[in-house]
Amino acid sequence: MGRWRQRLARWLNLAPGEGPGVLGALTLFYLLFTGYFMLRPVRETMGVAGGIDNLQWLFTGTFIATLACLPLFGWLVSKVRRRRILPWTYAFFASNLVLFAVLLQRDPEGLWQARAFYIWLSVFNLLAISLAWSVLADVFSSEQSKRLFGLFAAGASLGGLSGPMLGTLLVAPLGHAGLLVLAALLLLGSILAVLYLQRWRAQHPLPGDSEQAACRPVGGNPWAGASAVLRTPYLLGIAVFVLLLASVSTFLYFEQARLVSETFTDRTRQTQVFGLIDTVVQTLAILTQVFFTGRLARRLGVGVLLVGVPLAMAVGFVWLALAPTFALFVAVMVLRRAGEYALVRPGREMLFTVLPNEAKYKAKNFIDTVVYRGGDALSGWLKRALDVLGEHPQLAMLIGGVLAVAWGATGHWLGRRQRGLERGNGC
Repeated sequence: MGRWRQRLARWLNLAPGEGPGVLGALTLFYLLFTGYFMLRPVRETMGVAGGIDNLQWLFTGTFIATLACLPLFGWLVSKVRRRRILPWTYAFFASNLVLFAVLLQRDPEGLWQARAFYIWLSVFNLLAISLAWSVLADVFSSEQSKRLFGLFAAGASLGGLSGPMLGTLLVAPLGHAGLLVLAALLLLGSILAVLYLQRWRAQHPLPGDSEQAACRPVGGNPWAGASAVLRTPYLLGIAVFVLLLASVSTFLYFEQARLVSETFTDRTRQTQVFGLIDTVVQTLAILTQVFFTGRLARRLGVGVLLVGVPLAMAVGFVWLALAPTFALFVAVMVLRRAGEYALVRPGREMLFTVLPNEAKYKAKNFIDTVVYRGGDALSGWLKRALDVLGEHPQLAMLIGGVLAVAWGATGHWLGRRQRGLERGNGC
């Protein structure tokens, strides 16, 4: 048994004593992503219910809601002990899910509550996932992140695989309201996982860590994250990277919504189709995360994780402009999302491990929520304008290709700066 454990540890790039911490992080991400991806097809169905011509309004509403949440979360991070930030936030979100379940049970076809849920889940998505990665960037060192963050992302993708499967199987017998209640229970389970992870870190502190420091609030003012991004070139570069990522994703997202709404008219069937797409994406992501992500980061650096997918998307956009077929679009969409989960997202989170705690929580949250949703809103209106001004989808695809090239160039620059910060060469 001992020899088997040693082989497993070598295969997963685990150092002695890291097993319990890795188990806690994997459980956190698995439960969080299972609940979210079980609800993601429900969100897409709610978005289609209001008409695909109105999606840009939902993106704008999401951006406004994100702006409203920023000072509230900043205040929480400033005043509450770091160990309590995630449990308190997730408990609040779980109560929201129960409330939406009651509303959907009373009026399953309500249009405005469908729109409200779409916006809420879009805000929850970025804030909850960003906060989970903030905790891991706080708990694990930069060296550990290169070995382990790909593995943690695999736990997220495993949840992203089981979530759509559960949603597809349970939406008919439980209804949308039942899925929301189940997701709330999974979110409460993720709180227990992070408490276990934090207890392990307290028993195995990193060099320079102390129990008192971990119990103190981050401090500062609620708007410190935004101001730090504006005055720090490295953080500003991450913000530009996320803005371009969101823009590329939105161009493809609008096309996905249009194609599915034209092909399937039944809400339950739409939820099942969206769930099937998520299942394929997460399967590919898991294979990449387990076998390649950590090894690529250790041998070639963080930059390689940030460049590969953008360059592939640039080629994909040009190809779509020349031969816009449904099969090709699905292939590009799956490649973009699987590559983001397996390579881009872990690489993005590794960028924050070399920064102080305030940046890990406040600046990171600002970038992951306000900047990302701002990119969604702007690119959503741009895509809608291109559709209205002329029926030329090739133009939108070419613009997407230009954005992808800029996205890749920014990722290359960030990889070099992260290496310099890790070596102590400054920003």
